[in-house]
Amino acid sequence: TSFSSKSDVKFEDRFDKYLDPSFFQHRIHWFSIFNSFMMVIFLVGLVSMILMRTLRKDYARYSKEEEMDDMDRDLGDEYGWKQVHGDVFRPSSHPLIFSSLIGSGCQIFAVSLIVIVVAMIEDLYTERGSMLSTAIFVYAATSPVNGYFGGSLYARQGGRRWIKQMFIGAFLIPAMVCGTAFFINFIAIYYHASRAIPFGTMVAVCCICFFVILPLNLVGTILGRNLSGQPNFPCRVNAVPRPIPEKKWFMEPAVIVCLGGILPFGSIFIEMYFIFTSFWAYKIYYVYGFMMLVLVILCIVTVCVTIVCTYFLLNAEDYRWQWTSFLSAASTAIYVYMYSFYYYFFKTKMYGLFQTSFYFGYMAVFSTALGIMCGAIGYMGTSAFVRKIYTNVKID
Repeated sequence: TSFSSKSDVKFEDRFDKYLDPSFFQHRIHWFSIFNSFMMVIFLVGLVSMILMRTLRKDYARYSKEEEMDDMDRDLGDEYGWKQVHGDVFRPSSHPLIFSSLIGSGCQIFAVSLIVIVVAMIEDLYTERGSMLSTAIFVYAATSPVNGYFGGSLYARQGGRRWIKQMFIGAFLIPAMVCGTAFFINFIAIYYHASRAIPFGTMVAVCCICFFVILPLNLVGTILGRNLSGQPNFPCRVNAVPRPIPEKKWFMEPAVIVCLGGILPFGSIFIEMYFIFTSFWAYKIYYVYGFMMLVLVILCIVTVCVTIVCTYFLLNAEDYRWQWTSFLSAASTAIYVYMYSFYYYFFKTKMYGLFQTSFYFGYMAVFSTALGIMCGAIGYMGTSAFVRKIYTNVKID
């Protein structure tokens, strides 16, 4: 005899009993979004105020100086960001690594956007592993993005070894992810854990890297080099770099880098708690609308913070803004990783070598990818800002 009874629940709603709305739609979740939103408004206001006030004041001063005779101009106080106009578009140090990081960051951003949109439309949480396979597929498909941004930036910075740059750009993220996965895999095999990745899967991933990611990256690189690879800077670059003057300790790039990540981390850290919980504690994450909002907020906060940091740096007559803007945005990842330590010791009940290495290994990958993404977003925004302020300056 069969004991099947008819269920009144429609098929598409059957998964809902595994979801935990009281957890994800908790008041704190809404509150954190609102909080971050207020921060965005404040920061955007701050950046537009900096732009309006300082630039208008500076432009007024500079155009007044045009009218002075040479004697006055020699005595006049020339200072601030206009001083470094001959060095600000100098190629960054280590342009090969820099452009590969920017390309990878743009690709991670594209992947995050597409995967979140797909997850909002399709219920990806209903099948195990569908999220991961979607992410891998989208990552492989968006490789031209990486090639385009990385390749064009490298060409603009006068890089010659573009094939090497393309290889580094293409394999930076896959090597990091696969390296960590292989390391954790050895421990998993030693413990006979079900989390061990089968050999066939490893071979498949390597094939995707060589036969999908690399060719698509090559296409992107060639497009990037040919379409936007010409250096078209608003200011001439001087032959001799000017010395960077002494400045207060808090204007040093290292300090700016450490401080830069605090606000972006503050805007996402409640969401990090929910993401970690769905990742490590059997809650099924399904509020992708929240995630989309948080991603948008993160981008705006990151760009605003790096623009403010860069403006202070250029005013201190330090023109090393490329790495500073990238790293001050990427330092968000350090705070996320530090938060993951807190989460591990106070929120999870994990122990033992396997669980610990599994947790911290994959958290390191997650944090690094997040950092590279934020860094690229920060650099792109700052680059547009720097071009904007130097385009309008009359330079004798």
